[in-house]
Amino acid sequence: MDLSRHLRHFLVVAEELHFGHAAEVLGIAQPPLSQSIQRLERELGAELFDRSRRQIELTAAGRLLVGEARRFLAGEERLRTMMRQAGEGELGTLRVGVPPEIPAVTLQALLRRVTEDTPGLHLELHELTVPEQLRRLASAQLDAGLVHHPVDTPGLLYGPVVRIPLGVVLPRTSPLASPSEPARSEPQPEPQPEPRRRPGARPWEIELADLAGHDLVVFPRETSPAWYDHLLDVCRTKGFSPVRLRHARNPEFLLGLVLAGHGVAFEQEAMARREPRVIWRPLAGDPLQRGVCVAWPERSAHPAAARFAVLTAEILAQHGTTGTPPPALGGAPSPEPRPWSVVYAP
Repeated sequence: MDLSRHLRHFLVVAEELHFGHAAEVLGIAQPPLSQSIQRLERELGAELFDRSRRQIELTAAGRLLVGEARRFLAGEERLRTMMRQAGEGELGTLRVGVPPEIPAVTLQALLRRVTEDTPGLHLELHELTVPEQLRRLASAQLDAGLVHHPVDTPGLLYGPVVRIPLGVVLPRTSPLASPSEPARSEPQPEPQPEPRRRPGARPWEIELADLAGHDLVVFPRETSPAWYDHLLDVCRTKGFSPVRLRHARNPEFLLGLVLAGHGVAFEQEAMARREPRVIWRPLAGDPLQRGVCVAWPERSAHPAAARFAVLTAEILAQHGTTGTPPPALGGAPSPEPRPWSVVYAP
């Protein structure tokens, strides 16, 4: 029995109190309408109309059913709308993995943008390394993950890849500090030569070859093998062969090693802002650009995953990245961040 259809017939008859007029409103013949009301009465076990007079009237049960039927049909419509929105990714929960190094300002902008774009979608964020994300994506414990590109894991779909230029993270006391911001440190026992500059270079740029003789603090290879190998290949090609490699999974540990003078690191500028006693300098020519994209399972994909991937790429492209931005999805652009300043006392 199509209860909803019979209830809609009932409400029109209850409004018109005339089967003929109700049939005209519904656009059906009167006999099928009468049969529909009779079947509803049998199903509910109560007479809904008093037919003993020339004009029909609602019975006590019929008057009670009017309000209930309206609520029932409204609830059904809400249910259908909710399921449609969930199917289109506008409602529900999206479980997303994010790497520990994601800058706070980027995360804030992403959460704001998703809330503005899809207010009914709840983001359940999990701070995970890229390998942990890939494992959870494969076991359906995550719906999407922000990973380093390229990724060789089968069964995944990928959103737009955004290239994030990396610079070098140094202690503020390093001799490689820019002339525009001289190092404030104790005198070095052995002064080091001035960094070599290419013609036309900005005074704060650093060549990779300028880092010769330093150790390198870098993420473990298993975190992202392809990117790890690429990073070291570029360093060697550009004249920087680290004396020693020190591995750090956590951004705070990485910054601590740099601050202690145990090496330099390559990161984006926003991450270096976490620690005021280190300084970030761009690399001449931007030779190191980390590809980042959203990945999600190809099988049983969350309906919101693809749109979230484009939104994420758009936010990343707005926060100091290079390359071709992804297609805009509308909405006002995020405001530019204010200049970051810190008072540093050695």
